[in-house]
Amino acid sequence: MNYLSEENIFLFLIQVFLLLGLSRVLGDVFRRWQQPALPAEIAVGIFLGPTILGRFFPQVHTAIFPHNAVQMTMFDTVAWFGVFYLLLETGLEIDLLSAWRQRAEVLKIAISDIVIPIAISFVVFSFLPDHYFPDSNNKFLFLLFLASVVSISAMPIAARALAELKMSKTDLGSLIMSALSVNDILGWLIFAIVLGLSVQGEINLLNLSMLFGATLGFTAVALTIGRKFAHSIVEKIRAQKMPEPGSSLTFISLLALLCGALTHKLGIHAIFGFFLAGIMVGDARSLPEKSRQVISQMVYAIFVPLFFAGIGLKIDFLQNFDFLLVGIFTGLGIFGKFIGAWIGVSLTAVSRSNRLPVAIAHTTGGMMEIVVGLVALENKLISEPIFTAIVCGAVISSITLGPWLHFAINNRKKVSFLEFFNRRGIIANLKSNDKNGAIVELCEMAAEQEGRLYAEDVLQAVITRENIVGTGVEAGIALPHARMPNLQRPIILLGRSLVGIDWNSPDGEKTHFVFLILTPANDDDVQVQILRAISRVISKEDVRSELLESQDNQGLWTIVDREFTVFQIVKR
Repeated sequence: MNYLSEENIFLFLIQVFLLLGLSRVLGDVFRRWQQPALPAEIAVGIFLGPTILGRFFPQVHTAIFPHNAVQMTMFDTVAWFGVFYLLLETGLEIDLLSAWRQRAEVLKIAISDIVIPIAISFVVFSFLPDHYFPDSNNKFLFLLFLASVVSISAMPIAARALAELKMSKTDLGSLIMSALSVNDILGWLIFAIVLGLSVQGEINLLNLSMLFGATLGFTAVALTIGRKFAHSIVEKIRAQKMPEPGSSLTFISLLALLCGALTHKLGIHAIFGFFLAGIMVGDARSLPEKSRQVISQMVYAIFVPLFFAGIGLKIDFLQNFDFLLVGIFTGLGIFGKFIGAWIGVSLTAVSRSNRLPVAIAHTTGGMMEIVVGLVALENKLISEPIFTAIVCGAVISSITLGPWLHFAINNRKKVSFLEFFNRRGIIANLKSNDKNGAIVELCEMAAEQEGRLYAEDVLQAVITRENIVGTGVEAGIALPHARMPNLQRPIILLGRSLVGIDWNSPDGEKTHFVFLILTPANDDDVQVQILRAISRVISKEDVRSELLESQDNQGLWTIVDREFTVFQIVKR
């Protein structure tokens, strides 16, 4: 029997300390530059791996990261948990109910953004020189595999870019995330099938039928019976008042491990099982938002940095860097998905000014491309130069997403925020202490101010929208909103609750400021900007403190008028 030595444990702790610590420090620097932490984490691995440290200080590199099978297995095991939990967390972000409610637009965008990039990539990759193909007998399968890699979008990176732009709770943000959710499901479904065929090494009708049937069948069971089972368990956990978030986290982990084991046994990679497990639990309304945040923070604070930093330890990026491959993967990864999403959104009723942000949000491959590439590398389906190109393309697309999306959102005509807000639209002290009651009070005030509106119609529209995606954000703010067909111009109202209202916000804090935003049915552009403006201004701690200490409507209005006078929003 083999046992871990004291030296193994010591080196493992040193490795984790260096990779996790440096990833955190450099990641924080990148976040201040409004960039994702992914490039920083990979850079740490490249610096400590054979590319830099191993090239210039080989003895130091060997001392810290020895080529010892036991030592490498210890770290690889932890790194693979990073992969598994990253896919689990990605699944948790998918809201099937929201996607279903917008299914017409979502399917057009998602299917177009899968089919078109795969078709473009397949044609381009077919012109690669023969020495890039590991097996000329399975060239078709290899081309299909590479095309499927390029077609997968990174929903986590897009979600964080939308959050930084204060767009997560908008209708446009909901459409983008719903389309990316379906894109992820279809993309991983295709990838799972192609990976299974690649591992088998041949395509025949029997293999294809069995693998397709197993993948599709397990997915169907997971998203129907599995979802109902997962939801019932989460509801029982909450009904029994079991300790949270520990109980939910344990159940979700057990479900993910079971699904991963089952998909692995079916000939589908285990990461697909973790992804499906996340989807099964993701839209359970009884799962507290705070529990989701704990899972997300655990994944992105520990597992993800170790996984992506560990990638740099595996190969020499300088030795395997190929300009042709990097250029092709970067170009296809960004512009192939952009073209696919642009064509898809052009077939919907989305306004012209919002088509560009939708298409841009689909361009990043980021984490998902790297995960897919690593799985392929581990199974010896691709070479190290191709994996290096995949990583470089994913990093470049992650870096460009934020600035590109920010430009698209802000490059519009500016108008005054206070045009839609007046001193009569403020309730200094909401009577109700629950979410629906507060919405009722504000809807009744909206009907009083706008003769074309009826309180019942406004309430139904707002509650329907609230049920799609909750509008509670951090820092004690809620932004319920809806589009009204009889409205000519936007209306904004503010209700303050001194005691606070439970709005299931991500930080678990009670909501004190409720902004009701009503916009014309055909003007989704200005809605996005209003929601962003409120989130940015009221998220300032000193402004919130002043609003809470204000005595009456006039005091609240004075603060709102002052803070928003110079704040500009965009309107097409």
